[in-house]
Amino acid sequence: MSESNDLGQLGAHELRALYARGEASPVEATEAALARIDCFNTTVNAYCHIDRDGAMRAARESAERWARGEPLSPVDGVPSSIKDLAEVTGMPARAGSLTTSDELCDYDSPPADFMRHAGAVILGKTNTPEFGWKGVTDNRVFGATGNAWNSEKTSGGSSGGAASAAALNMGVLHQGSDSGGSIRIPAGFSGVFGFKPTFGWTPQWPPSKSALLASIGPLTRSPRDAATMLNIIGRHHPDDAYSRGRQPADWGEQIEPTLAGVRIAYSRTLGFADVDPQIAGVIDTVARRLEALGAEIVDADPGIEEPIDIYRKYWFTGARQIWENLDEAGRDQLDPGLAENARRAEAWSSVDLYQAIDGRVRLNAHMARFFEGYDLLLTPTLPLEAFAVNHQVPPDSDMHDWQEWANFSYPFNLTGQPGASVPCGFTDNGLPIGFQLVARRYDDVRVMNACQAYMDAHPAVFPDQPNAAAPAAGVLS
Repeated sequence: MSESNDLGQLGAHELRALYARGEASPVEATEAALARIDCFNTTVNAYCHIDRDGAMRAARESAERWARGEPLSPVDGVPSSIKDLAEVTGMPARAGSLTTSDELCDYDSPPADFMRHAGAVILGKTNTPEFGWKGVTDNRVFGATGNAWNSEKTSGGSSGGAASAAALNMGVLHQGSDSGGSIRIPAGFSGVFGFKPTFGWTPQWPPSKSALLASIGPLTRSPRDAATMLNIIGRHHPDDAYSRGRQPADWGEQIEPTLAGVRIAYSRTLGFADVDPQIAGVIDTVARRLEALGAEIVDADPGIEEPIDIYRKYWFTGARQIWENLDEAGRDQLDPGLAENARRAEAWSSVDLYQAIDGRVRLNAHMARFFEGYDLLLTPTLPLEAFAVNHQVPPDSDMHDWQEWANFSYPFNLTGQPGASVPCGFTDNGLPIGFQLVARRYDDVRVMNACQAYMDAHPAVFPDQPNAAAPAAGVLS
């Protein structure tokens, strides 16, 4: 099992078992991960910065700890990545923006700090759109990130680099962030597992440009690996004013997954989304499979109006904050779409913003009442398949903003509820399909267990290289 190609295919749990038995070392696993980056990154552009020396140094230190039988944590020696919106000591934090510099950071953001002190091997930074402003990944500094299954298609965003890295196992544990779907969207487009925790349970600092919407979370190949990562990064941090305590002692890594007695509301459209019939058919099959695993499935829409105007008041105001902090030269360097969002927020008054706050409060109350009758909500992750890179919306559509096709994700940033995207099939074009499970706030472990129960019964398929032939269209066996 110590061959680089074999180690490069393994998850955190498998690596940890090999380290404990002395059958492989973190040095070998890190070499395998770097080799996969060397082979695949030129095609998909998932990583925008690679720290080979730092990774190998951390791997050697981890190997010494495992040899002594003194690992720091379950992620000690596991190859990992950090999204380029989070600071990492010794690496630049470009955030995909020409307005930033190559200056190396001299401190760690909370996810990097937690992972480093747990012994994880940080390979580098993954690509993001400028300041994470849209649901696809391209920027003027590093270019576009391609989908692992078809590099001419988008990987989604804003954690698109992390998603492509996870799909190709260029590292095992990948940190993303989600302010409107930025973990779940790329997970759905790329065919990996992505989890957005309850708001405030995964700290960040400095604050996100949309601090009232954002959650840090993992993109991995399995819920168990995601839970392993959350057991490290899902802890209180004093620097984040929104960071809350009482996180789960175990996010689901050691809990036996089951769907027995779980009541799931199934909403095909949330009452307002226009879903590709092929995707809708796959999610119908997922519902039947969840029922076969012991869940009770009830057709039920939450009964909400599309909250896109509420969301835009928050989102575009965040863009306005970026705009106001730049001089004219900096504004000229911004992505035109981000600059347009900032200008759209100019017309809003304080009353407009307070009306959005009121609408958000009412949405939260409505969803809380809805979840009194259900444990989980099942929806598609996305209403459409991945489209061409370097486009914010499908190029043959009449859409203008990414929010118009992210119908299933941003509502749950407004409510702060936990949500996950689970790979479940492929379209006729060989592109991944994902389903979403959402729970009431603070019921994150229920989501994680349900996702793992499904994936135990219906394992995902991952590409062995970029642009690999996908399985037949439809649900995974």
